[in-house]
Amino acid sequence: MIGIVAHLLGYSFGRRASLCLLFYLLCFLYLLSILYDGFAGRGLDTLPLSMNIVDLRQTTVRQIEPLLEEEARHWRDELHWDYRGALELIKRFLDAHALAGCVAFENGVAAGYSFYVLEDQKGLIGGLYVSAKFAQDSIGRRLLEEMLYSMRAIPHLARIEAQLMPFSGPVDTPLLDQGFHLYTRQFMLLDLQKVHEAKSGASAGMRLNRWNDRYFEPCAKLIYLAYANHVDGEINDQYRSRSGALKFLKNIILLPGCGQFVPSASFVLHEPGSDDLVAAVLTSEVSPGVGHTTQICVLPGYQGHGLGRMLMQTSAEALRSMKFRELTLTVTSDNHTAVQLYERLGFTTIKCFTAGVWPR
Repeated sequence: MIGIVAHLLGYSFGRRASLCLLFYLLCFLYLLSILYDGFAGRGLDTLPLSMNIVDLRQTTVRQIEPLLEEEARHWRDELHWDYRGALELIKRFLDAHALAGCVAFENGVAAGYSFYVLEDQKGLIGGLYVSAKFAQDSIGRRLLEEMLYSMRAIPHLARIEAQLMPFSGPVDTPLLDQGFHLYTRQFMLLDLQKVHEAKSGASAGMRLNRWNDRYFEPCAKLIYLAYANHVDGEINDQYRSRSGALKFLKNIILLPGCGQFVPSASFVLHEPGSDDLVAAVLTSEVSPGVGHTTQICVLPGYQGHGLGRMLMQTSAEALRSMKFRELTLTVTSDNHTAVQLYERLGFTTIKCFTAGVWPR
């Protein structure tokens, strides 16, 4: 190419002028080669050729429906979770133009989306998904940056929480760059069709009861006390107060985001004659034949005596009797005692994901 350009220049200019132009052209091409190598090192697909970011409230369900369907397939295939109930809720908010977030478009096609909700002085990143057909790293980073810029502009916003499944490529580096403190969480699965060891009995004559709505307030108190000075209280600040714990309970029991609550596989444990709970396990159905432990906690002072193990086994047995095939749960990796318990019960980790909190 350089030879052809030099040859053409020779027809139009004097020899000295053409040599000067050739020198500058060579410098220009050299700079281009450096730029090319830089982009090639990151992958040419990181070039923002025709991407634009649009406010989620300015888009329609039809525009991002293929993204939602693709995301639902990930939840089904990788986590055994029917995510359609949550997506229907998202669609209703989209139809009402009431869901804050943004959408990345490549050549007019929705490549990724993100959304958040506000709760008092806290923002919750509810979702981030980028299709594998596009440059996940660069688009995911851009979506996070745009969303966090909008969130931080909200007056009095003091905290942002995020728990993001890794369907959109890695998110750790973008979150760290934005000042988040990160925690690794594990998504674990138990095959209920395999034979497991017999259930251990409750100790000291405690009473085991199935869930009843009269336990909302006592269970909120239990959660608040159980997660005092616990790593999960750093990730989810609802655990830090009784009112927050009650709101958390209503979310997992009454709303469809965590599946359909299964009271017959949810249990509480208490001392005879006392309304205060010592331990509890709550379970939902997240797809046909698949249960999910939405909460398991034991009061400090009663921990280390096998109560959590007994409740998990009791819940698993109840699910087996209802012909459930699998049981899943999530646990923070730093909670080593809980991770080891679940592994002894037969759970295996099938996915790891990131939880982030800002500020640090």
